[in-house]
Amino acid sequence: MTSLLLDDKIAFVSGAGRGIGAAAARLFAHEGAKVVLAARTEDQLKAVTEEIRSTGGVADYVVCDLADPSSVQAAVDRAVDLHGRLDVAFNNGATFAPPGPVDQVTLADFDRLYEVNLRGVWLQMVAEVAAIRATAGTGAIVNNSSVGSLTGNPDLPAYGAMKRAVNSLTESAAISYGPENIRVNAIAPGNTRTEMMDHWQQVSPGLAERLIAFTPLRRQADPADIAEAAAWLLSDRSSYVTGVVLRVDGGARA
Repeated sequence: MTSLLLDDKIAFVSGAGRGIGAAAARLFAHEGAKVVLAARTEDQLKAVTEEIRSTGGVADYVVCDLADPSSVQAAVDRAVDLHGRLDVAFNNGATFAPPGPVDQVTLADFDRLYEVNLRGVWLQMVAEVAAIRATAGTGAIVNNSSVGSLTGNPDLPAYGAMKRAVNSLTESAAISYGPENIRVNAIAPGNTRTEMMDHWQQVSPGLAERLIAFTPLRRQADPADIAEAAAWLLSDRSSYVTGVVLRVDGGARA
């Protein structure tokens, strides 16, 4: 019999109220993990948690603002309080800003992108590494980046810059914690059917179709497609993979 991908793992997922994070929480639970969901919007968290429980999964949630260091620490602590340890974490939560060139990015948007998309990831990693060390001893972390981090990103310059910095943090952490058997990787999703993409399409009508035209697989990703990649990187089946930024983009950057 094939074992479940994340059997008996304690998993923390941020940005878990919708989109890729919600899909990841569902999948991780289906693959045997006990999942702790974190995000800012409680009604979304509650809905996803109840859905997982209704199918026999183990899930709890904690309200968390990734821009607030104490909130991040409390969320990771909650996972340990609930289950006695932390094995794996998917740092997925992020925010976005209106598309436009560098000179049209407002200071408020730049600062918010930094606080959530970069500093928030760093804060999660610091808390998660400490929790894994103190409890499970070994584990894995996956950060959600973007294909927009891999080259210049004139339409989303600040967003791309923060995600590129996430890639660097990921690689540095992989080197630092590899000797402790704590693996750190990132995924770089391409055109994915999320509320963020819906928002960008309102500003730039037809964006998804244009991106599909440049994608060899000729379709938009479902959030579940991205979640599958994160689940594999968190699982023991990828035990010799660390420091990778894995494109999950249908071949768009091939």
